[in-house]
Amino acid sequence: MQPEPNEQAFLQAFRGSFTSALRWHHLDALWERVRDRADLGWYLYAVGEPPPKQPSDGAQVRTFIEEIDRLLREEHREDYCGIVYADDLKEPRFLKIYDPHNLGVSCGYSENPPLPGWIMSLIPPVDLPAQRVLPNNRRRWWQRLFS
Repeated sequence: MQPEPNEQAFLQAFRGSFTSALRWHHLDALWERVRDRADLGWYLYAVGEPPPKQPSDGAQVRTFIEEIDRLLREEHREDYCGIVYADDLKEPRFLKIYDPHNLGVSCGYSENPPLPGWIMSLIPPVDLPAQRVLPNNRRRWWQRLFS
């Protein structure tokens, strides 16, 4: 059975080429570019939860950026970032954000690379089969953002 056109577009973008925001200042610049484009209709998807049917509004996108940035900096205590990837760092349309507590081999080659914890996309997402159950603390964090 062939995926629907929207599903196909999402999966093609998901499997496409990505560049890491390697340093924290690179992530700051990426967030600024996304904030500038917050009203474009970003879908915010926590892998392991049902994918959103509607895009988030600009205020939700800005809140998500603020909260995910705080979470990443508190829990990924390294002098580098390297866990946020964009299809294009200058004009992002698709971002993969890896959970600091489920990194595995998020870059390079792996037979079973971990899925990102969160996805920001201008393409409606499809349900990605989570390889692990979303921990309750992550589920509560996600639900608190949009309740």
